[in-house]
Amino acid sequence: MNERIPDAGLESQGIETRATLHWNLVTARLVEAAVARGEGKLSADGPLVVETGKHTGRSAQDKFIVRDAETEDTVWWGKTNRGMKPEHFAALKADFLAALHEKETLYVQDLYGGSQPDHRVRVRIVNEFAWHNLFIRTMLVRPDEADLKGFVADYTIIDLPTFQADPARHGTRTETVIAVNFTEKLILIGGTRYAGEMKKSVFGLLNYLLPPKGVMPMHCSANMAHDGSNTAVFFGLSGTGKTTLSADASRTLIGDDEHGWSDTAVFNFEGGCYAKMIRLSAEAEPEIFATTKRFGTVLENVVMDQVTRQLDLDDASLAENSRGAYPLDFIPNTSAENMGPVPTNIIFLTADAYGVMPPIAKLTPDQAMYHFLSGYTARVAGTEIGVTEPDATFSTCFGAPFMPRHPSVYGNLLKERIAKGGVDCWLVNTGWSGGKATMPGIKRMPIKATRALLNAALDGSLKDGEYRTDPYFGFAVPVSVPGVDSALLDPREAWADKAAYDETAAGLVDQFVENFAQFADHVDEGVRQSAPRTATAA
Repeated sequence: MNERIPDAGLESQGIETRATLHWNLVTARLVEAAVARGEGKLSADGPLVVETGKHTGRSAQDKFIVRDAETEDTVWWGKTNRGMKPEHFAALKADFLAALHEKETLYVQDLYGGSQPDHRVRVRIVNEFAWHNLFIRTMLVRPDEADLKGFVADYTIIDLPTFQADPARHGTRTETVIAVNFTEKLILIGGTRYAGEMKKSVFGLLNYLLPPKGVMPMHCSANMAHDGSNTAVFFGLSGTGKTTLSADASRTLIGDDEHGWSDTAVFNFEGGCYAKMIRLSAEAEPEIFATTKRFGTVLENVVMDQVTRQLDLDDASLAENSRGAYPLDFIPNTSAENMGPVPTNIIFLTADAYGVMPPIAKLTPDQAMYHFLSGYTARVAGTEIGVTEPDATFSTCFGAPFMPRHPSVYGNLLKERIAKGGVDCWLVNTGWSGGKATMPGIKRMPIKATRALLNAALDGSLKDGEYRTDPYFGFAVPVSVPGVDSALLDPREAWADKAAYDETAAGLVDQFVENFAQFADHVDEGVRQSAPRTATAA
């Protein structure tokens, strides 16, 4: 039985199919369908548990943007944004539509990308899997029932995991494809069961559409004080603590991953959260852990006992990148409006596996733009196959794969908004202290200490203390913070071998400088002068 059918169906978009269409089904009905179709199983406590097969993360090298008159001069072409010829997309679209025509069952959701009405995009998603439809319904903003009747999509996503692209015919690299056509307002996803491709495709849309409107799209989490003031924005790549640190019972959560910064608000692009599940701790992350025991949560690649249906969050045999998608209101103290006031504080998170970054540092606006464009973190052994030593990762704007425009567009927007609002900016290292992560006995920064430092930054008390200037990175580092072991605040002193620290720090500085060379001609002198010192100058 269909429900909540809009006035204009798929035929209005040139999509013809003999399939039974299930429109805007609610969570319970989609869970029922997924289980009945063998797409997933219920765990003992209620979440739907699914496996994504060989694709346990995004297929970044299989994403393309159609290169045409609309995008030729607006997209930052290169290894991140790969071009697809219009004729290849036309062939791909024809084959997608032919595949759709033969499906027996399809699931459709009409959703918003963005909570602030003036800046949201209306998206229609067509899925062959019920659990994919549930995932995207959980992750995006759900319109009120009254708005669904007259819903007219701005963009359409067709997601067919069983479709296999033909590199010769479609111009793809493999049988997997994520193809974005801004002119036709159509996104085609095939050959992957990883549901996150849909979520990030909507993020990419907003990253393209909002900057010309003067709205800053951000790969960040955000929260605010319970009284609706003092918004904090947390930038960070995967594994840096973006979701964990924003889910704080002492503050109100706005969102965990994607936001816009307009003249009047920080607004969530989404209506759900997408958190890493591997080795999730009930003690360190109680709010997120509780979602693993809720009906309505979708767990990807989490290992489950097939007899007892109990979860093992520590088992990475299916994927290191096991994930949970759950509605935003599963986290206590969430914003009812899905937005908050413009930021008071910006936090750049890094998980420094080299052990040379301080746990917190205060940044000038120029330094903030430098570190925003750098987007630094470091991978360590055990997180990715083949990584046995710390490996610096620079993802500009803390989200390079999702930024269609040149990074300077986003960097300049950020700098303008920081200056306009007098925003305080902080760099927070959630990584390792006392040595490299791969050294025996070296532990990650205690989350209790990180939260204490963040609380001091957010309540304003950290601004009044004594600071030192880091000799390598040039930013201001507090000398002491109540409730935090002072030994943590100076990473060099935490190293037993000071010469080894100096060598490691200088090597990381060199990597920063080398990476930033690509942006040097696109920023002003103040930002260039904010670069860390070279090894010889330190």
